[in-house]
Amino acid sequence: MEITVDPWKELIIHEVLELKFDDWVAQVIATARSAGGGIPTIFWAGGVAFHFATFPDTETTIQEKIKGKIHYSSVTFAIKEKFERQVIREGGAVNFTDVSHNEIFSKLIDKLKTGSKFKA
Repeated sequence: MEITVDPWKELIIHEVLELKFDDWVAQVIATARSAGGGIPTIFWAGGVAFHFATFPDTETTIQEKIKGKIHYSSVTFAIKEKFERQVIREGGAVNFTDVSHNEIFSKLIDKLKTGSKFKA
């Protein structure tokens, strides 16, 4: 038996939206509250909080994945230098998961920071 590890070759992002951290947290809390509550979770790596949306697995997107290409329909991010497990604001809270160990996310963060309008 042969085992092959075939890493992703390309990440294609179709839309990038950068927000100020406090504005984004307020928006995430309001959205969670209007959807019935719960504490939303956002990824964090290397000084950036972020969330991404993918396309559904259609025949086309699966073919792209087999070729080693990941497509994100959008990435929303905000500069947040210090990692905190949870941020509490008026009206709710947001949890954060440290995904710094993920190579793809680390490369994504480098790219997002390079183009940031709100660099620390």
